[in-house]
Amino acid sequence: MTIKELAYSAQQHVQARTGASFKRAHIYELLAASFGFNSHAAFGFNTVLTELRPNDRQAVPQGTLINRRCIELGYRPDTATLATAALESFLTERQIGIVSISSLISRLRGESPNQDDELEYDEDELFEPTDEAFGPILVDGLDAAASKGNALAHYALALIYAPDDEDDPDAGSSYWYEQGQQGRVLTGVEKEWAEAHASRLAHAEKYAHHLREAGRLGHQDALLDLAERFDDPSFFEQPRHDVDADPAAVAAIAERIGRPADVRHWLTLAAESGDTEAMLQLIEEYDHGDLQRCWTWAYLSRLVGTDLTQDAHYAINEDGSDYDDDVGGPAYVAGRDGVDLEPLDPAQDATARLAAQKLFEQIEQNAR
Repeated sequence: MTIKELAYSAQQHVQARTGASFKRAHIYELLAASFGFNSHAAFGFNTVLTELRPNDRQAVPQGTLINRRCIELGYRPDTATLATAALESFLTERQIGIVSISSLISRLRGESPNQDDELEYDEDELFEPTDEAFGPILVDGLDAAASKGNALAHYALALIYAPDDEDDPDAGSSYWYEQGQQGRVLTGVEKEWAEAHASRLAHAEKYAHHLREAGRLGHQDALLDLAERFDDPSFFEQPRHDVDADPAAVAAIAERIGRPADVRHWLTLAAESGDTEAMLQLIEEYDHGDLQRCWTWAYLSRLVGTDLTQDAHYAINEDGSDYDDDVGGPAYVAGRDGVDLEPLDPAQDATARLAAQKLFEQIEQNAR
């Protein structure tokens, strides 16, 4: 069922219960009022309708707002009362609820749920594109919002259609798909393989389209995904970056697409947050010409519990797994040598220690 079909059904239901004629546009206004919005325009900015699943919390339609909106739209008070009851029963029977697009995105990204989510899901359950939560009403609502230039809606759709990293890129059969495209009549398993391949191609096309549109509209997470998936440098060309991403992971993306200045910037952010691997990479590759800065990272590494100036070797098995003394067998050495830095003069050393201490205090403060 699409949103238009839902609105039509709601219109028929309300008219049958009230004996009055309701404009379709007014039904959309009343649907928005049902969930606490003053107008349908306000509703569509960051919210979409969805069909609830068995374990979802039912949002109680707000009868007072429905009634008030009815009267504002010019209906008589007695008609408004009947329409309110009719719409409340309709939404309850059809199990219609709402979800904010931003919280949907958080779920799709596997992030912690927002305490203000309209729907209550099992926090261990992540959405999948085949999940019934992605019914036609929800997707239709996202499509409608996206068509109006809503970056959040575009990004949510991109995440819905995103290819699974564990998916077989040859899912289905490109051969049978191409045969079908050339006019060959397919049946049985051949047809199933062709259809599976066509579905994968369609999803990939929608994913790329919505991701690029979200990025074009300035969505920072979409821009970062474009860099990761398509080596698009647009994210790094923006004047500011408002993303809640692991800076070391962003640095890795920058390194892969050949942007050393951005690698250093994001490694520095990672190091300043306590990432000793980032500190080590800065010492060895980007800050090696600045001895005082290297010692700042070395002193900071000690404060966070990993002294980069000390060797860190350990035993592994031939396959790279951790060595188990109880199992025995040949052992191999893995790990790293401690960094070897020239000593600083007393004044520079004091400055480096002080800088490391200030960074450590900031890390502790952020952890509270």
